Amino acid sequence: MNEIKNKQKILLVEDDVNLGFLLVEYFESNGFNVKLYIDGKAGLKGFQLDSFDICIVDIMLPKLDGFSLVKEMKTLNPETPVIILSARSMKEDKIKGFEFGVDDYITKPFDEEELLYRIKAVLNRRNPYPSNSERTFINQKKIGAYEFDAEKQELVLDKIAQRLTFKESKILKQLAQSKNNLVKREEIMIEVWGESNYFTGRSLDVFISKLRSYLKSDPRICIKTIPTVGYILEESI
Repeated sequence: MNEIKNKQKILLVEDDVNLGFLLVEYFESNGFNVKLYIDGKAGLKGFQLDSFDICIVDIMLPKLDGFSLVKEMKTLNPETPVIILSARSMKEDKIKGFEFGVDDYITKPFDEEELLYRIKAVLNRRNPYPSNSERTFINQKKIGAYEFDAEKQELVLDKIAQRLTFKESKILKQLAQSKNNLVKREEIMIEVWGESNYFTGRSLDVFISKLRSYLKSDPRICIKTIPTVGYILEESI
């Protein structure tokens, strides 16, 4: 019961029942607690009766359209982040959504994994206070012979500090937090750039090359590429 309470909660308002159930299953398999509603009025009622970490809202909903629902949500609790998920891709709809205060606008069809990373990115931006484990990581993280301080954006070897850019530091932090485990390209791109496409992928490749050059003085450290999938920061003993 405590485990369920500690899970972040998603309110999902989607009138396509098949898609809704698929998303519920996918999100729950990735550690979230999800409430699904299939029309705008039911979604609003659910929002009024419970608290949620994030809301995912379709625009074309029966009984109460998505824009009206978002407006009501933002009136009741402007701090709750909202992502619009819609088949409508017109610029005017996107602008309207952002004017209402939504945090992201994703058009259908979409990739479930990218949606998941976008949700995590929004939640990370909305939570400026890191957990205890995160604070421990920020204060000091050993990467082989290096000391990495993500907060100061410094990589130190033998008391000589290499200053990192903001993006370099964020990428290295993601890799270091999952040391010896795979970190997917999409996850890094969504977290660092807010989107995953060809251009951010090319930029990521450049940043990975730079990080490799910074870490080359310790042969025990390697950023391994898993083609088309992601990277592993490997540290041999």
